[in-house]
Amino acid sequence: MDQNLINQLGDELYTALVKGEVLEPLTNRHADITIEDAYAIQQRMLSRRIEAGEAVIGKKIGVTSKAVQNMLGVHQPDFGWLTDGMVYNEGEAIPIDTLIQPKAEGEIAFVLKEDIQGPGVTAADVLRATEGVMACFEIVDSRIRDWKIRIQDTVADNASCGVFVLGSTLVDPREVDLVTCGMVLEKNGEVAVTGAGAATLSSPVNAVVWLINMLGSLGIGLKAGEVVLSGALGAMVPVAAGDSLRVSIGDVGGCSVRFV
Repeated sequence: MDQNLINQLGDELYTALVKGEVLEPLTNRHADITIEDAYAIQQRMLSRRIEAGEAVIGKKIGVTSKAVQNMLGVHQPDFGWLTDGMVYNEGEAIPIDTLIQPKAEGEIAFVLKEDIQGPGVTAADVLRATEGVMACFEIVDSRIRDWKIRIQDTVADNASCGVFVLGSTLVDPREVDLVTCGMVLEKNGEVAVTGAGAATLSSPVNAVVWLINMLGSLGIGLKAGEVVLSGALGAMVPVAAGDSLRVSIGDVGGCSVRFV
């Protein structure tokens, strides 16, 4: 795919983000689009956000469950970029009209205290570089009509990231079991989803290892202070104005969010 077309598609996705509109799937219009093309489109979309004044503050990992990988016909996760224009404080109201077709996921976020770059990074390296972990919500959103996505569509669309909300409690990842920790996600006071750390590549740490080594192969490292959303611990939950959600994750902590 030539650079002009990459730029055009990245600009289309950025415009859809800003205007709250949807696009027809990129893969319907360009059947030969590769994942490498999709990441190049993602970079174009990100560059437009940075030009508009946003700053990168972390990364997100997606497609970490076997069920989603099978649905998309892939055998590895994907990643997207987090900016300071995407973060909300715990309990803060998110205006639903700033999103298009949002769904909430309960996740574990890693906050780094050291720079780290792959390839060759291990789980022990990730734990050593992590200041702490916390419960969080990723509010996934798609600029692709009706979520009719293939892996290339979601990668190009910044891994279908919308906004995110971090909990208020940071814990040492070596003092909790990130594999067996159970998640309960409540919507309007009723249990909507349950899950566990093992849903994310058998451990959220494995997901972060994959991310750092993947980025390392592209010559990109993570910086101290960056946040990494490690992937959903259970199914996505559609949200609308008036909804209140709470996620509790084992000894990791909790996080709440509401939509207006």
